[in-house]
This record gives sequence, structure tokens and C-alpha cells, in this order.
Amino acid sequence: MSVVRLVLWNIGDSMTSIAELRAQLPELEAPSTWLWNEAGERFGLLAFDEEIEAYDAARALIGKDPDAAEEFDA
Repeated sequence: MSVVRLVLWNIGDSMTSIAELRAQLPELEAPSTWLWNEAGERFGLLAFDEEIEAYDAARALIGKDPDAAEEFDA
């Protein structure tokens, strides 16, 4: 069984932009992926199993905890 985490940030009032995030965030191992919604100024991470370092990197760049976070068994 795997653990799937979905975390989302509203970055409209954050310390960074989506373009800056794209340039600075680490590559993820598939099937984990970064999520982008430029029009809605939303950014997220869909992480399978352990991607703690990726989450920590995003949180540090954005400067706050995610606005929404869910964990699922897969």
C-alpha cells in the first residue's frame, strides 16, 4: 500500500511566483508531480510515499504552510 499526499498553496500573497517555483524546486520521482494553476495563483504537490524534502523545499520558498493538505491510502 502507498500513501498519497496532496498539498495546495494559494501563492497570491506569498514570497514567490510560480515561475520562481518552477526554476527552484527539485525534480520528483514519478508518479509524484508538482501542480500549477497560474490563473488561480495556486500551486501544489501530489506526492506518493516519501517526498518530504520536496514538501520542505516548497514550503521554504513560499514562506508558509499549505492552505490545504490531504493524505490518502492508495
